[in-house]
Amino acid sequence: MTIDSHDSDHRSDASTPDAPKPVSSEGAAGRPGAEKVAGRRAFMSVAGSLAVGGVLAASPGVANAARGRGVDDLLDGFDSSRRDPRVSPLDHELRLRALRVRVEAAVDDFEEPIAPHPDNGDEARYRNKIGTDTRGLPHDARGEVDLAAYRVAARAHASREWDDFEAIPLGGTRKFVNPIGTLAVSLIGKTPAQIGVPPAPALASAQKASEAVEVYWKALLRDVPFESYADSSDVEDALEEIDRLSGYTGPRVGGRVTLDTLFRGSVTYVDPRDRSGRTARHVVPPGVLDGPYISQFLLRDIPYGPQVIGGAIRTALPGNDFQTDYAEWLAVQNGRAPTRSIAFDPVRRYISTGRDLAEYVHGGASSFWGAALLLGAARSANPNAPGGIAAPLSPTNPYLTSETQATAAATFALAYLQGLLPFGTSRAIRAAYWQKWFVHRSIRPEAYGGLVHRRLANDAREYPLHDDILSSLAVELTFDTFGSYLLPQAFPEGAPIHGSYPGGAAAIAGVNVTLLKAFFDEDHVIEDPFVPDPADPTRLVPYSGPPLTVGGELNKLATNAAFGRNWAGIHWRTDAAASLALGEEVAISLLRDERRTFREPFEGFTFTRFDGTRVTV
Repeated sequence: MTIDSHDSDHRSDASTPDAPKPVSSEGAAGRPGAEKVAGRRAFMSVAGSLAVGGVLAASPGVANAARGRGVDDLLDGFDSSRRDPRVSPLDHELRLRALRVRVEAAVDDFEEPIAPHPDNGDEARYRNKIGTDTRGLPHDARGEVDLAAYRVAARAHASREWDDFEAIPLGGTRKFVNPIGTLAVSLIGKTPAQIGVPPAPALASAQKASEAVEVYWKALLRDVPFESYADSSDVEDALEEIDRLSGYTGPRVGGRVTLDTLFRGSVTYVDPRDRSGRTARHVVPPGVLDGPYISQFLLRDIPYGPQVIGGAIRTALPGNDFQTDYAEWLAVQNGRAPTRSIAFDPVRRYISTGRDLAEYVHGGASSFWGAALLLGAARSANPNAPGGIAAPLSPTNPYLTSETQATAAATFALAYLQGLLPFGTSRAIRAAYWQKWFVHRSIRPEAYGGLVHRRLANDAREYPLHDDILSSLAVELTFDTFGSYLLPQAFPEGAPIHGSYPGGAAAIAGVNVTLLKAFFDEDHVIEDPFVPDPADPTRLVPYSGPPLTVGGELNKLATNAAFGRNWAGIHWRTDAAASLALGEEVAISLLRDERRTFREPFEGFTFTRFDGTRVTV
């Protein structure tokens, strides 16, 4: 099976499994249980020979060898154990095909090399670990980690053993999020170590400072409606400052940050030309700069059979900002439970501000599952009320040309896709959290805000922060508003207790949106787009502007979901951008293995990656 890339250098090749030969049903199985014993012996014999022959050593051509005589021997062994005339040859053939597909998929997935995993060097660079995520461990009054506790945690990171993580001393009651879960074996798709992301920006770098300036501005502008940006002098100040930042990697038009690009999403890939894995390549996905900031998939009511999941959400009231007091900030760094909570607006409304988006992504939401339902549902008969999008299935779907067969939950239908979405979520989290725990352990924005505060309020010159953040207007306005230089958080608890890079929610967005693009026609124009009423965000009004496509709005959905955590103050731009690419790679590996299993005449899943290239998996 191949991944064909159009207008792209990305390509990965593997063979389509040959259809198994018809299996004779002559003969008898012999004594009861003989088939199971003989089959197990055949499998163990061939599995052992493959290991001795170099499968575990990753020798060149191992996959071809395993698909050749090794798999043939394995199938012959199982075939010879089955001589029961009561069994249909076709039934036995299907069972043998399942075995062939599973073995060949496993070997092909194994043949994918381990990716390079360079980090930014901050953990080794600073003896006091100020560039490393240490939240949840005990910290002193300066907010620096207890080094004895850190050494215990470092042993766990190195050993990857349950008992070593159990030995880590906590500074409060909050627990580390699922480090050992990343080591579970995934039966389809790549392992986490086979997917690479570039290193996170270093603590003292201009890029880290630029991303810090951006999240400070987002914190200050959380309550400004997106539709009112052109009328806000604060937004104008943010635009001017961010445009001047040398390390900024977000979207620009004509080399400038504009109102149409400010705070919009981007995606960061490892540049394939650099074999070290250190060089990043930044792109803006198609459609992300088109039309309103918020995707159509986050606004519309979701039809769900005889029910409807409303698009209006519970939102936080303006001014719900946390960790601007030093004592509260330090308690959260130590892993103590927050003592304050969010005050919510009693009236539900549509997402129209950064604070609204932050609250939407705070917990579980029906973003991608709901998007699948919207894509498959019929349009509303009422032009003033949004309904489904009625998007056609992908042109590669084999049932579109069938004269006698319809698709269902087994393959290619909406229900089949809905089964893949949560599965992809789990595998994306394994990949992202593996990077968090065992490679990067990158500092969170809230902890970086503590360094900014100590440097500016206490003249802590040993903290090597770039001048772009120390001289930032956003930081100055934060002090004027809150009385500290700490980064205001939208969530009382701040970030989860694991490193910032890469982002888990962003990886989920990347895998799910990629799966959705693989199943629906990306070029379909959404015929009745809506936006929140600027005068009353409890209602929607028709949108008028450039056409919005399914692919573009799905890409926007991915960036909204990923960068929504940045609006909360718990992630950086690179966290979201690199994780979208990581999630996309997870999706491609899952689709590649799923593709093997089909019996329909199918040429492959064709869709547009976040970098704008077309691929066929």
